[in-house]
Amino acid sequence: MFATAALLLATACSSRGDSAEEDDNQAATNQSGAVSASFGDLGPICKPGTPSGPSVQGVTDKEIKVGVVSDVGFTKNPEFIDAAKVFTSWCNDAGGVNGRKLVAVTRDTRMLEVRQRMAEACREDFALVGGGGAMDGMAVRDRLECLLPEFPGQTVQVENQGSDLQVSVQAATAGYWPYEGFYTWLVKEAFPASAGAVGIIGGDSPVSKSHIGRTEESLRIVGANPTYTELYPPTGVADWTPYAQSIKTKGVRGLIFHGDYNSLAKLEQVLTTLDYKLDWIDANSSAYSPAFLEVAGKRILDYQNNVTDLGGFHPLELADSSPAVKQITELYAKYAPGAEVTFPALKAFSAWLLFAKSAVACGDGLTRKCVYETAAKETNWTGGGIQAPIDLSVRTGVTVKCFNVEQATSAGWKPADFGPTNGPYRCNAPATKLSGDYGRPTTLADVGKTMDDPRLN
Repeated sequence: MFATAALLLATACSSRGDSAEEDDNQAATNQSGAVSASFGDLGPICKPGTPSGPSVQGVTDKEIKVGVVSDVGFTKNPEFIDAAKVFTSWCNDAGGVNGRKLVAVTRDTRMLEVRQRMAEACREDFALVGGGGAMDGMAVRDRLECLLPEFPGQTVQVENQGSDLQVSVQAATAGYWPYEGFYTWLVKEAFPASAGAVGIIGGDSPVSKSHIGRTEESLRIVGANPTYTELYPPTGVADWTPYAQSIKTKGVRGLIFHGDYNSLAKLEQVLTTLDYKLDWIDANSSAYSPAFLEVAGKRILDYQNNVTDLGGFHPLELADSSPAVKQITELYAKYAPGAEVTFPALKAFSAWLLFAKSAVACGDGLTRKCVYETAAKETNWTGGGIQAPIDLSVRTGVTVKCFNVEQATSAGWKPADFGPTNGPYRCNAPATKLSGDYGRPTTLADVGKTMDDPRLN
């Protein structure tokens, strides 16, 4: 689901020119033969050239400086930084963005220094690409005031999800809950007996409370009854026994966990010791990693039924069935040996591809407005095969159409039997407008700006 740390702590444009086809062919093979610039079914992405044109912030004839937002100083998780390193290294080896090298600058928020890092990005960067922070809503007004486009790897807070000057590869909008299709499958098809007894646990924080509110409304929309809701201290829980006993006493059959996978594993350990087995546990996508399997262990994984929704992104364990995902694993092996390809990294890579493809298309007319508007014209974006198609031209918020369910087992993560309709995805997810007031995305108008501002050109 959304960033685990947030749940815990807070819890037009110029053409390429007449030689575009020739340049593309050249880039695809890269004269040295060392690297192919093609990715998945997108064809060539990066390519050499002799760039020129008007000077804009973060762009020279030699390089393009982009910021990568990360909470790495707090989480110690470098997944967005690794994704940036791999992509920019590959792209630059293939010639860069029409000859300009991509320079990724880490903007480490350390969780709460969001506005400080955004101030730096506003002074120096051309755009923000492939990152994300748990408290991303804190600085979205700052980003819009300085007219900084964003191509995030993930978004967390309502204020930032679908905000202006942002093109996100992940379907999400404040007025809809992105897991409605997942919940519908859980309580109407897979485990209908659980519909009358669904529980929710989350960290005691404003962000988590907002997620819980939307979860509760979405459950009622699909015909489920949330009978148990509990908050736990964002600093952690020493003993999960009281929570487990409450779940058992109330007869909870399905559990949605808004929190970190280490805490979930501890809760499940107690539940298993109490010999209480739920029909299903939504572990949330932060658990979609080998790390959760390791901390949970065979006993829990064989007893409890942990599932999660990847929201239309290709399963990592099935990389061999997706040329695009397989290519990412090969690029990681080449440019960041030892680094793990994680689910957030997969989303970040899609964001980098979108940015680079759009920037190349702008040619010598590379401006913030051009790269943003070019990206926002994509009506069938798949990241070359990384994800199910998404229409990025819908600026009022992209609702989830495709979902895919993963199940945690002692043998590893694997696709659940959820009835996929399009390859690994099921693309008939309902999208019902929520009636509650959960906030809204921030707009340029909120900060007194418009797309006609000359600083975008």
